[in-house]
Amino acid sequence: MARTAAPDTRDRILDVAGALFYTEGVRAVGMSRIIGEVGCGKNLLYAHFPSKTDLVAAYLGRFREWRDRAEEQALRAAGSDPAERLVALVAEIAARLRRPDFRGCPFRNLLTEFPGGDDPAVRIAREYLDRTRELVGRLAGETGVPDPVGLADRIWLIIDGLYASGFPGRAAAVAVEMTREAIATARADAAG
Repeated sequence: MARTAAPDTRDRILDVAGALFYTEGVRAVGMSRIIGEVGCGKNLLYAHFPSKTDLVAAYLGRFREWRDRAEEQALRAAGSDPAERLVALVAEIAARLRRPDFRGCPFRNLLTEFPGGDDPAVRIAREYLDRTRELVGRLAGETGVPDPVGLADRIWLIIDGLYASGFPGRAAAVAVEMTREAIATARADAAG
């Protein structure tokens, strides 16, 4: 008689695979390694995730949901002022850098590993980054500054710089200060 999988098997596989993908990279982690670390059989893993691409897409989908919730909380806490919402978004990202397990943005990391890819995982990564970029653009537009595209570009560069810095030191605090300064400069341009 075949054994019945534990109800949390899918989550355990995602937990282990996600941690490995995030810390070591997708290319560096094989399915046999995940099977060994989870302690499940090959058939059980492939029953939940028919391919490595399916597993990577599920990992990124899960991470996207977590990030969406964190960003929504930060934006809600900032209130209705679009400038404060932009600052809150950058501050939330900066807070991630302070985590001891921070290894960069998993979406950017995947696109670095597979720059020309077009599988479901790559599409999830691109869609998330495009959607976040659109959010920055929308919030910049709502500030009423004369050049919302320029403001959005500056803030997106600050966000990219945060991820590129890869360390939690002063970069996180500087990014929030730079966001406030970019908004103040854009508003001063409107008044001047």
